[in-house]
Amino acid sequence: QVQLVESGGGLVQPGGSLRLSCVASRTIFTINAMGWYRQAPGKERELVASITSSAETDYGDSVKGRFTISRDNAKNTVYLQMNSLKPEDTAVYYCNVRYGLRSNSWGQGTQVTVSS
Repeated sequence: QVQLVESGGGLVQPGGSLRLSCVASRTIFTINAMGWYRQAPGKERELVASITSSAETDYGDSVKGRFTISRDNAKNTVYLQMNSLKPEDTAVYYCNVRYGLRSNSWGQGTQVTVSS
């Protein structure tokens, strides 16, 4: 199995920046995609950003131009750089990896709160 551990969440003022990290417990040879999702209270979990094995990226409409996803395969890590943060970005952010033929793992989540 693969365990994912997120870090980097916290409290930040509107307009500020934060970088989230997600570290996998082991090297995954056949990653299909890694991504970040978020879930705010009373709302469904939604895609924030994803990156495929071929480096194709996808972003949720609400974060395009503000967030950037990247990865470092040697460190088994995926990052989410979050700029120009808004109160509506407040949520628990979850890391996800799809690998192998049909395997999927989720992290435990990290809280991001944007408030002045």
